[in-house]
Amino acid sequence: MFTGVMFFFFGEYKVFRPWFATEGGFQYWANQFTPFAFYRPFLANVVIPHAVFWAYFVGFGELAIGLSLIAGLFVRAASVGGLIEMLNLLAATGMAPGPHAELWRYFGANLDHICPALLFLIFYFARAGNTWGLDAWRAGRSRRALGSGSSRSVE
Repeated sequence: MFTGVMFFFFGEYKVFRPWFATEGGFQYWANQFTPFAFYRPFLANVVIPHAVFWAYFVGFGELAIGLSLIAGLFVRAASVGGLIEMLNLLAATGMAPGPHAELWRYFGANLDHICPALLFLIFYFARAGNTWGLDAWRAGRSRRALGSGSSRSVE
């Protein structure tokens, strides 16, 4: 649930506060880090020219991930989306320590993307919403619907 609350807050300020999307916040953050070389053309040719669209895309995505994790509904889909976002952020910021830094510095500089990525993998494979979330309610409802159709007696 904490991960969901954090992503809800991340998305909320990006969507409902104009600074991030329309007043240069996204561009500011995009220019703060050094991406991996393979990712640079994507950022330069696709993301930066359409920064307002991508700012809202990221913000609404984080809101959706947060709400999904809080409610425990469609947790596996939210986990895939969250993992994709974390991998994109990792690619966009991965060279932050510089091109000749020791290997451990890359991991240390990217823990804020690596740790959530690992959490999303855990949520996905553990089917996290199936215990207390609405995914458990949905699964129980599906089982009841399937069970009621197969309990008819044949005469």
